[in-house]
Amino acid sequence: QVQLVESGGGLVQAGDSLRLSCAASGRTSSNYAMGWFRQAPGKEREFVAAFNWRGDRTYYTDSVKDRFTLSRDNAKNTVYLQMNSLKPEDTAVYSCAAKSYSGSYYSPSAYDYWGQGTQVTVSS
Repeated sequence: QVQLVESGGGLVQAGDSLRLSCAASGRTSSNYAMGWFRQAPGKEREFVAAFNWRGDRTYYTDSVKDRFTLSRDNAKNTVYLQMNSLKPEDTAVYSCAAKSYSGSYYSPSAYDYWGQGTQVTVSS
């Protein structure tokens, strides 16, 4: 079992930055791919970014490339999502998730463990 706890969300203005954190605990000795997803009101959950299971490759959805950056601190079992130049359309609940090496990085259904989510609201 892996427990995930997100933090760092908040209310910001367009153009501002936020850094989300996802702290993992439990069975963290195994390698997991770590992903970030978001869900806006009335919309389906969508992929944002992910590390592969080795942690040496990243994937981003097109709408956040060049604005969002993944990083990780293995000593703290924490993954970060640095979000710059935020836009109102980035407003959503952001959740981190972990999956084993199998399955697509882009599909929520491939992930085994989820955090509770953190709200990001970007005002115009």
